[in-house]
Amino acid sequence: MKPVKVGLLGLGTVGTGVVRIVEGNQEDLSSQVGSPILIERIAVNNSNKPRDIEVDPAKITTDPWDVIRDPEIDVIVEVMGGIDGTKEYILEALERGKHVVTANKDLMALHGSEILAKAQEKQCDVFYEASVAGGIPIIRTLIEGFSSDKIMKIIGIVNGTTNYILTKMSQEGASYSDVLKEAQDLGYAEADPTSDVEGLDAARKMAILGTLGFRTNVELHDVSVSGISEVSKADIAFAKRLGYEIKLLGIAERQDEEFSISVQPTLIRASHPLASVNGVFNAVYVYGEAVGETMFYGAGAGAMPTATSVVADLVAIIKNLKLGVNGLKQKVPYKQKKLKSDEDIFYKNFLLLHVDDKAGVLAKITQVFAEYDVSLDSVVQQANPNNPDAEIIIVTHNASKASMNKVLRHFKELKVIHRIKSHYRVEG
Repeated sequence: MKPVKVGLLGLGTVGTGVVRIVEGNQEDLSSQVGSPILIERIAVNNSNKPRDIEVDPAKITTDPWDVIRDPEIDVIVEVMGGIDGTKEYILEALERGKHVVTANKDLMALHGSEILAKAQEKQCDVFYEASVAGGIPIIRTLIEGFSSDKIMKIIGIVNGTTNYILTKMSQEGASYSDVLKEAQDLGYAEADPTSDVEGLDAARKMAILGTLGFRTNVELHDVSVSGISEVSKADIAFAKRLGYEIKLLGIAERQDEEFSISVQPTLIRASHPLASVNGVFNAVYVYGEAVGETMFYGAGAGAMPTATSVVADLVAIIKNLKLGVNGLKQKVPYKQKKLKSDEDIFYKNFLLLHVDDKAGVLAKITQVFAEYDVSLDSVVQQANPNNPDAEIIIVTHNASKASMNKVLRHFKELKVIHRIKSHYRVEG
């Protein structure tokens, strides 16, 4: 049984997890693929850095090209991150006929179509299960499990940092700034948390899921994005009062062949399964035309869950290699991209307004909604002892995004409205 030789780009937390799994589960893995799996070369930034795992120094190099150009290596596993340089390594590996496993969501969101086209040209596999939702096998499920169905909607909690923050705010009444600091201290959030809290990380993952679910090339700029940095304790309290939780949701939906994708803080019914996904966990809810509703839940990040997905992809590639079918399952988007216009995107809305505390204000506000054909589901007006303004909480029926934008612009010109404190989508 000739061993399959693997080149590893990166030996951080995930790379270390990959080595542990491959070496620790060698007997089980070999029995699945019919030959030993050897990690032959490893590229690192610093060869002298202390590590939590023992690795033969002869396998270590600080030049990724040593790994890419090694003729003995069959599969490249990329867990080093980065975009431009990493893209060149992967494209060159494919050019040389090597198969690729990557956990790089940024790379696949921005350059996935180019990489997959090169893989198809060279009849190579590129698998990237770990790029979205860590240990949840959602990518393989979309490609294979739903291959006979038409996916109509994908709703995802795909960023553990923001889910942790919103969970703590909801369950403990903590402020955004306090929970963010706690998340940073625990290692759940980076020193610069912008990518997570402003929704950029989730947007990259939703671009990947949208591409796979709708079989079209969804680019990052196709995703409408807003983050959680403006979500307040008051917003969460008002949502709870109405029977909702606030989650940062990625929502990809289509009607006929047109689709829209967004990432935004969203009120979701407390009875919906996604509302009970708490802490750093991720979940993806998929609506299939035939199968109906399904949900996939699990650890969205972490060394071992992510490494598990990486090694599962590695096993799949080696099985294909043994069968001689590499490249045949590669899914390249084939449908023409048709984005919905704002006039065709409909959803319910939650608004919290600070307004003049006097008679007739509510009538003026409802008149604006009527002018733009937006009907109301519920309206609550109350005084706040800590706020000289009155507070009006409004939930609309389904309204087009275009109509709501007109309402919001009109509100900014209406003198009785002092502030549009909050505006969120309502789902479920």
